[in-house]
Parts: sequence; structure tokens; C-alpha cells
Amino acid sequence: MSAPIRASSILPGHREDIELHTADDLRLVGELARPVDREPAATLVCLHPLPTHGGMMDSHLFRKAAWRLPALADLAVLRFNTRGTSSVRGTSEGSFDSAVGERFDVAAAIEYAEFHELPNVWLLGWSFGTDLALRYGCDPAVTGAILLSPPLRYSGPADLAQWAESGKPVTALVPEFDDYLRPEQARERFAAIPQAEVVGVPGAKHLWVGDAETALDEVVRRVNPAVPVPLPTTWDGPMETGDASAYADRTVAAFADVPVSGPPQRQAD
Repeated sequence: MSAPIRASSILPGHREDIELHTADDLRLVGELARPVDREPAATLVCLHPLPTHGGMMDSHLFRKAAWRLPALADLAVLRFNTRGTSSVRGTSEGSFDSAVGERFDVAAAIEYAEFHELPNVWLLGWSFGTDLALRYGCDPAVTGAILLSPPLRYSGPADLAQWAESGKPVTALVPEFDDYLRPEQARERFAAIPQAEVVGVPGAKHLWVGDAETALDEVVRRVNPAVPVPLPTTWDGPMETGDASAYADRTVAAFADVPVSGPPQRQAD
């Protein structure tokens, strides 16, 4: 009998804790989720929002991607905490470096995907993570980038130019009521990348609260177009329930003007 897929629903998948190792000798904690009984059609490398204001690998959109997309869309989902970032998974070594040292974090994630022969690697950045994708993600091993709520705060014309030159697909999903960059402004800024697609999402806001399903549908539409969207909202099969209570404060406080403390966590060994 089918049951509704809720915010805390965990669909079948093979999930394992992983560690990334950076060129400047830091260990970053993460997780790789894959389909149970088949090879993934593509891979999402998730780059999370600003860690000083609540962003982490378990930010709600990425948590839902890891819990749903291996089963619903045949995708592998690699998510990790950038340097100094904490979640229940643990704390990555190092400290936040304002999108400078994080270049090594992005490189380590791409290297992990390449070494483990994960197919068709796409970067999925959200807010601060979109700046990391634009600055450091235009790598030969990367197929393209999907940008959720891009503020274009840390990235500049040179970063857009490298993507323009590469010809790699770039999609910006821009909420109608974003706090930093709205669809019309985004179209002007991303005109520097001729192949960039800017999709305005009616009614959505920067945090995608209440619009996570819309975002995931748009991601799947581009990364694995063989899968029909919208994705199912019910599941006929085994389904677990995750505990998201540790993150409630971070979802609503993210991107505020004051830092927030992290949830209880396991330290990196």
C-alpha cells in the first residue's frame, strides 16, 4: 500500500559515511547515498549554504535529496561538510575561510567522485555553495552545475567567464522572492554565460521551505531527463523515518545576520 512521502521520509538507498581529504591536509566528513540494486545514472555533489549561518550537508534540501533521489531518480548524492562545518554527521577539520580555502574542499569532493568512478558528476550548489561551484567547480570531471538561490556574492566576472568558455551546462534556479538575487537580476548577471539557463520559481524564497519538491523536480529534469517529473509523492515499499529535530533551528535561522550554534554531533575521529 502506498504511503505519502513526507519531509522525514527515507526511501531505500545504500548510504555510507565517507571522508574527503583535501590538498591542504584536512579531513572533511560526508555521506554518499546510492541506489540499492543498480548503478546510478548520474551523481550530485552537494555544496551547502553558508556554514556561519546554519548551512551544512544536512540543510533540508540536501537531506531530502539524499533520502529520496537514489530511489526515485537513480541518482547518487554526495554531500559533505566544508571546512569547520558541523552537523550530526560530525565536524570537518579546519575553519571557515570565506570561499578561499574552500577551493580545496570542492576539489576533494570532485576527486572522490572521480576516483570512485561515480558517473556524470553534477555540482548542486545552494546559496554560498553556488559561489563555490562557480569559482572552483569548472573541472574536466564535472558535467555541469545547478545553482539554487545564487547570490553571486563571492563569485565574479572571471568565474562566470570560465564557465562560459567551457560550454558546460549551468542552470540557476532563482526564487521569485529571493533575499539576494531575484530572477530578473539573475538573468542580467548570468547573461555572461551564454549557455546558462535561469529559471524563476514563482512564490519560492531563498530557503526553499515549502518548495523543496519543486527544486528537486527541476534538478532531476536536468540531471536525469529519463525520469518523469514531477517525482512521485507516495511510495509503495519500505520506508524509514528520519529525525530532523536537530536541524529545526538551523532551517529557520540560516542566512540570518547572527551566527547559529550547531546541533549535537559526532567529532571526526
